[in-house]
Amino acid sequence: MTFDKVPAWARWLAQDEDGTWWAYEAEPNQQDRGWYENEVGRILRLGQTAPPDDWQATLTAWPRS
Repeated sequence: MTFDKVPAWARWLAQDEDGTWWAYEAEPNQQDRGWYENEVGRILRLGQTAPPDDWQATLTAWPRS
């Protein structure tokens, strides 16, 4: 997956247990099998790839320094 279509407002990227990638404006919260918005900011589904081995470790500040 490429990240060339991440919106300018995105500050966090994360992948759910099923492999779905999301962009978040505000830091998301963790739930049983993925991430969810915390009722502030925007969210956008970016696509889906193979499920990760450790989805909890996919939360990443964006853009990367």
